[in-house]
Amino acid sequence: MSGDVWFTILPDGEPGVAAAQLLRPWATETINHHSGRPWLVGSWPEGQVTVGAAGARRVAVIGRCPVTADELSARAGRLRDAENAERIAHGLSGSFHFLASVDGSVRARGSASGVRRLFHTRVAGATVAADRADRLAAVTGASPDERILAAHLLTSPLPYPLDDHCVWQGVRAVPSFDCLLIDADGRARTRRWWTPPEPQRAWQDGVPAVRAALTAAVDARSAGEDTVSADLTGGLDSTSLCFLATREKEQPRLGGVRLVTLRWQSLDPDNDDAIWAMRATAHLPDIEHVTPTPSQWPLWYSDLTALTGDAVPTDEPGPWVRDGARMSVLCRLMTGRGSRLHLMGGGGDELFSSSPPHLHDYVRRHPLAAWSRIRTQRAAQHWPLGQLLRQLADGRTFGQWLTAWAQGLTTPQPPPALVRGAPSTAWGVDLRMPPWASRDATEAVRDLLKEAADTAEPLAPQRGQHTALACVRTGGRGLRLLDQVMSRQGLGLAAPYLDDQVIEAALAIRVAERSTPGRYKPVLAEAVRGIVPDDVLRRNTKGEYSADFHVGLRRNRAGLVELFDGSWLAGAGLIDDAAVRASLLGVHPTPEGLRSLSSSLGSEIWLRARSAPICPPSTAIAEGAP
Repeated sequence: MSGDVWFTILPDGEPGVAAAQLLRPWATETINHHSGRPWLVGSWPEGQVTVGAAGARRVAVIGRCPVTADELSARAGRLRDAENAERIAHGLSGSFHFLASVDGSVRARGSASGVRRLFHTRVAGATVAADRADRLAAVTGASPDERILAAHLLTSPLPYPLDDHCVWQGVRAVPSFDCLLIDADGRARTRRWWTPPEPQRAWQDGVPAVRAALTAAVDARSAGEDTVSADLTGGLDSTSLCFLATREKEQPRLGGVRLVTLRWQSLDPDNDDAIWAMRATAHLPDIEHVTPTPSQWPLWYSDLTALTGDAVPTDEPGPWVRDGARMSVLCRLMTGRGSRLHLMGGGGDELFSSSPPHLHDYVRRHPLAAWSRIRTQRAAQHWPLGQLLRQLADGRTFGQWLTAWAQGLTTPQPPPALVRGAPSTAWGVDLRMPPWASRDATEAVRDLLKEAADTAEPLAPQRGQHTALACVRTGGRGLRLLDQVMSRQGLGLAAPYLDDQVIEAALAIRVAERSTPGRYKPVLAEAVRGIVPDDVLRRNTKGEYSADFHVGLRRNRAGLVELFDGSWLAGAGLIDDAAVRASLLGVHPTPEGLRSLSSSLGSEIWLRARSAPICPPSTAIAEGAP
């Protein structure tokens, strides 16, 4: 794990000094509190950490944020105590952790989306926090938690409200909307730092804020970089980022940036991404555009046997392994052209589309307008009226929905012929356990959901806003894992749409107004109008990649079957590996099996990679050890 980027946060007291001694064998960098005791211990590249100081007060930004040490020091001068540090973070753009150390107290938080997360555990009598859970597991000798591994079979990253569980025993995740406060004696507590905006703004009024936030988010990535690379798939999300990155900058210090774009060709001849990508590239004549040939671009599920040990650098399981070979090629192509950071359009769908649950809210708040929209969408998508009315009449609370989901974990999905019905307007997608999950695994997930039903609250009172926030969190956690994989290979990954400021601007717009029948992502289109050419903004379709999935599955089936022969998940009692192989070898794999495959595969490969201790037993020290 020597190539990982990581940091730990220590209390400003003697317990923190003892914990630091255990972390230093892996660390290359240390930053101290004003007292001289260690505050940050870890390994990070130059420019990753910016620290400001004013007297005994310290403030740190870790990640992508174009703030200077002098500017942070000026902000630190306005800081009176650690608990209220968020006041001085106002106006900072980018994606980062924000930390403060004041008079023996430490405050730390990540980002609302979960792109930047924090975990904590007890080490040598003190609470120690880190941005990577496996670093804390290494120093305490923790093992994976099989209950949470079972949940990763359901889907990965975990859905809300399971997404704040940590896969390592004894290591706790700080909830994404909370900050962590650590006293000098090593005691810790959490407190809410971020509250989702109320979706009350008309879309026309919200567009300027979205434009400003998105522009600042892209500028935060280009600051200090000579070359940046980006996806240019032809979709509106990635295309907008490319034009934002190459526009003329208003702030001189942001300067110009050389952009290299990448587009890969779908195997589906009806996928029109290529047409729209070429239309965009015609407006970017000075940009280097890279389109790998089919022989250069691996299929999904390629080279899975190479993903062992250090080749699996994530601190929790994830479905990224399906794309592992592609990500290696992407890193090689882009770093070879001078890029250290790659932009992708993740988060655009979550912020600028209205998912079906918004209809449940809309019909109650504005029934006439809602029924007009429903008639239009029913006519276009042939929704059965009776089924739709039953969905809209569903009055379950969030807790009741979670309980029903728990009870239905093994209920068979409707046959494919019935899937094209009315969309669900529930609080979320009640996913099923894969058909190869063991009874113990299913019961473990059922218990987790029932526990959550007793305590968890929705992320917002309205189903549409709740669903958007839940999807943003899923996207943020997925991006975090992808970044861990690609950063190991020298290319960081960023999704500006998942920055806190962009999320706040977009989700302040009324849910029903984020999409309009007949217009594709109208809020985003208006926000980038004048930057993205009008003929590019006219797109109202979205590429579909099921053909690529099926071809990759068919050609790599033997490797997949081999991975599940002697499965480590089966050895842990979580799956029946014979059932996995039977599903893969079937003439027509079931939809349930295909949906679950990437999550199960990610968990299998991750568990194999974590089979050896991450640190020598002699250096591991759990809470309470001498």
